[in-house]
Amino acid sequence: MRITRLSASALIIASTLALGACGGKERPRADLAASQVTTIGVNSYLWRASLETLSFMPLLQTDSAGGVIVTDWYTNPQSPNERIKLTVTILDQDLRADALRVAASRQVNQNGNWVDAPVRAATVQKMEQIILGKARDLRRSSIVG
Repeated sequence: MRITRLSASALIIASTLALGACGGKERPRADLAASQVTTIGVNSYLWRASLETLSFMPLLQTDSAGGVIVTDWYTNPQSPNERIKLTVTILDQDLRADALRVAASRQVNQNGNWVDAPVRAATVQKMEQIILGKARDLRRSSIVG
């Protein structure tokens, strides 16, 4: 009987200690709209915004862990003698302007051959602005929603 009473006392003490650790304190809530979202290796708002922005272009490579999106050559139907290829790199887990880099290559068709041509700086800047704007909108909608 003594062993049973001792076992029962130990069980009650262990249960009390375990339950005591759980009670009284409210668990912190996860901030779903935090600027740092790392479940895919990079900021998920920047990642989703990049994919949405580039959805009209064929994709060659996407690496969510490394934060790289590479498109194939895209020819605008209104400019059939010009094509562009983009690489978007997400450099950080935070939603910041300097966490995003867009690189572009441009070619023009000369006598049936595609020849490298300079990319207007405004093209890259505009693409970065569009992606950042979409990422901020996605973050805002996750706060409200």
